[in-house]
Amino acid sequence: MAKTWGDATLPEGKVTFLVGDDEERIEHVSKCNLCARSPVFRTMFGIGMKERDAAEVTVSHTDLASFTALVRYLLTDQFDLGEEEGGRAQRAFDLRELAQMYQVPRLELLCAQALQESVAPATAVPLLEAAHTTGDGRLLAQCRRFVADHAAEVRASGGVEQLRDFGVAKGLLGDALDQVAELKGAMRALRVAES
Repeated sequence: MAKTWGDATLPEGKVTFLVGDDEERIEHVSKCNLCARSPVFRTMFGIGMKERDAAEVTVSHTDLASFTALVRYLLTDQFDLGEEEGGRAQRAFDLRELAQMYQVPRLELLCAQALQESVAPATAVPLLEAAHTTGDGRLLAQCRRFVADHAAEVRASGGVEQLRDFGVAKGLLGDALDQVAELKGAMRALRVAES
C-alpha cells in the first residue's frame, strides 16, 4: 500500500468491471489500489488512457468467479479458489492465466502450488492434459509420475476415460512401455543374481 502514498500519477476513484459474456458486475473497486498491485492496471488506468476516467470497464476474457478472485487477491492479499473441490483445479488454472495477464507473479506462484497440490487419482489426467496444453512442464512431469505410480487408482477413478488429447495418450503409453522395460530389466538382473 506504500505505493499509493505520494504518487500524483495514480488515478482517483472507483471502477465497476463488467465481466464475461453476460457482463456480470464487480462494483466500486478502487483504481488506485489496483494500480499499486498490478502493472497492467497501472497502465490501464494511467494518464492518457480512456479507462482512467471510466466508471465501467468491460473484461471479456474471463469468468466472474476467476476475475473476482483476482480482484480479491489484489485488494486483500487473500488467495481463494472457492469451496468446491472439483472446480478448484480449474479455478487455479484460470486464475493463474489472469495472474500472468495482469503481471501478478506471487499470485501466479500460489496458483501453480495449488495445482501441484491438487493432483489426485480423479484429477491427474485432466491436469496432465491442461499442463500439456499450457506448456507447464513441472505440472506435466508431476502428473505423468503420479499416473505411473498410481495407475490402478487413476483407472478406477475414470481418469483413463477422461483422456481427450491423443498426444497425451501417446505420452502415457510411452511411459507405460518404459516402465515395462524397466521391470523386465530388473527381473533379468534378479534372475542373473539368483543363478
